[in-house]
Amino acid sequence: MRIAWITDPHLNHVSSHDWDQWSDRIASTQPDALLISGDISEGDDVVLQLRRLADTVAVPLYFVLGNHDFYQSSIARTRQAVIAASRELDALNYLTDLGPIPLADGVFLCGEDGWGDATIGNYEASFIRLNDFEQIDDFRETSPDRWKAKLQQLGAESAARLQVKLAAVPRDATDVLVATHIPPFRESCWYEGKTTDDNWAPFFVCGEIGQTLMEFCQQRSDCNTTVICGHTHHDGVATLRENLTVYTGAAVYGSPGVEAVIEITPRSQKQANGASDRPVVELVKNLA
Repeated sequence: MRIAWITDPHLNHVSSHDWDQWSDRIASTQPDALLISGDISEGDDVVLQLRRLADTVAVPLYFVLGNHDFYQSSIARTRQAVIAASRELDALNYLTDLGPIPLADGVFLCGEDGWGDATIGNYEASFIRLNDFEQIDDFRETSPDRWKAKLQQLGAESAARLQVKLAAVPRDATDVLVATHIPPFRESCWYEGKTTDDNWAPFFVCGEIGQTLMEFCQQRSDCNTTVICGHTHHDGVATLRENLTVYTGAAVYGSPGVEAVIEITPRSQKQANGASDRPVVELVKNLA
């Protein structure tokens, strides 16, 4: 199975010409599915962009939402609209609304939006103030002295949903692919080849999801977990445990790409082909 991984396409900034080039690039990877790790567009047209993409590609589309997807709206209204569209169109699969999805023998896909949840770094001392606070109703209509509590609430809710999904992964699963928008660890929050500092971490790391992933990987040491995320627009790889690797994808406003192709081969097939030493979930980058 080949899954084209896309992150942070921000399709509201993409011209028709660049859209056509991008769709050609996707087709050239010959994917069996697409996986988008958030920031598809903005709240006022994210459903339109998802429908447009579903009409363009003839494969299932799996996705989570990023913070920009809630701009010009609220979190609840946007999620409700996206869930309604996903239930109408079979091609759309909003992972935050779904349980574990089998991809191959022993391989499952889970996803959760996540949020920069102010649990990592130093929120009080940080000079960072994101556009989220002005562009998303949940923050714009809340007193600034309640923003930290709101961030922590959103992170905790995401982690709780993901915990339920991971608990539902069958005990005989060998591999789990997890899609989220926000890097779940400081070590996976990349910018220009370096990881984040205490100023940016409160808004660019979802510590609660990181904790959930770590607990799952400790309990299920026989199961390999591969996490993909975006948000920072810079790429990097972080190995947190022998069975936990996080890939953060890069992006450029106005010029969406394909971050990687995720190749999934069931362990039984690898063993039959004499290639059992290679990973079951493998990312192929530097695409032509």
